[in-house]
Amino acid sequence: MPKAIYIRFETPAEIADKALQLVQIARETGKVRIGTNEVTKASERVEAKLVVMAEDVDPIEILAHIPMLCEEKRIPYLYVSKKQRLGQAAGLSKSAASVAIVDAGEAKGILDELAGAFSTLKK
Repeated sequence: MPKAIYIRFETPAEIADKALQLVQIARETGKVRIGTNEVTKASERVEAKLVVMAEDVDPIEILAHIPMLCEEKRIPYLYVSKKQRLGQAAGLSKSAASVAIVDAGEAKGILDELAGAFSTLKK
């Protein structure tokens, strides 16, 4: 199956798992914004420190603008394979197409590590 237009690079499974862990810890000890509208607002205001997007979103147009916006505002972003897992990590019983980390809380080290991983993956 071909990748969606908004997927700019392959995210290794171990980095995706760390991104989900970051979302969960940030939800509990920091601040996250859940859903594409909230992620868009947090990114436009440059509040987001990292954006996590699901690869299995349908229709794909929902997330098509997020990578460009993140690049414009210099916000790192990563992908996870399933929107259901992203929603669970964010504390929802439903799925989530995207999540913005506004405050990492106790996961500041993981955030820094993933931001560094983004710069190497993006090349």
